Amino acid sequence: MSSGHQTDLFGDEDEQAARSLLDQLLEDSKLYKTSKDYFELLEFTKRLRNFAPFNAMLLHVQKPGLTYAASAHDWLVRFGRKPKENARPLLILWPFGPVALVYDVQDTEGKELPQDVDTFFARGAITAEQIPGFIEKMQRRNITCANFDGGVAKAGSICVVKAATPKEGGCYSMQVNRNHGAAVQFVTIAHELAHLFLGHLGPDKMLNIPARPRPDHAQEELEAESVAYLVCARNGVESKSKTYLTDFVKANTTIGNFDLYQIMRAAGQIETLLGLTSHTTYQKRQSVKR
Repeated sequence: MSSGHQTDLFGDEDEQAARSLLDQLLEDSKLYKTSKDYFELLEFTKRLRNFAPFNAMLLHVQKPGLTYAASAHDWLVRFGRKPKENARPLLILWPFGPVALVYDVQDTEGKELPQDVDTFFARGAITAEQIPGFIEKMQRRNITCANFDGGVAKAGSICVVKAATPKEGGCYSMQVNRNHGAAVQFVTIAHELAHLFLGHLGPDKMLNIPARPRPDHAQEELEAESVAYLVCARNGVESKSKTYLTDFVKANTTIGNFDLYQIMRAAGQIETLLGLTSHTTYQKRQSVKR
């Protein structure tokens, strides 16, 4: 079986095609122009944990009222259900595709569903035993992480040790407050990785981090908080990011020049890096003999 996770697997041409597709969809749909609409998108992406964040956004663009979706394979194997006759499929991107078909729960029939189908993919809260594993996974990608003895108000930071070149990846150093509990440390790791994968520290071809115009500090923090909120909420961790984003919605009516593509993409890259993906599966495609 193959996972529906597509992030970090695009080639340059595929990425341009995906970016063009999303830009056109967002422009045609006129969605996500206000801070309220933006926060609703984040909430939707948080709930749909069986899809990578980017694909969750594509589903929300196509059907904003959707509550749960899965591939025909997952519906049959995991839930004993199948798409109804003439059910309209929804499109997502996947690595071996270029697209795959999934179906809204309302367009399936069969066995009775669990009371809360979303909990099928829940992973629970982060524990102290998981943090060293996350640090080890980061080190494999040249992101070192060290603890420091800090006060409660200081969470952590990330910086460039060696800048990336067109032929070599960069090296990065993260600091995390050792006096914080595991959940807070996880939030810190997610937030600092968000800065990295959003391109706030510069491009890195080896990590598939794009070159972007540098946003101002306020927008950088809002982007990073958005990514951290998604990663944490999708993995059972309550974070301060929700309060931060809620305050933003109350104070603003529009979202300015947010790059939704990069925000969703960065959230997916972090989940992949930390080994947190648990996505819808698909029946393996048969090769065509010629």
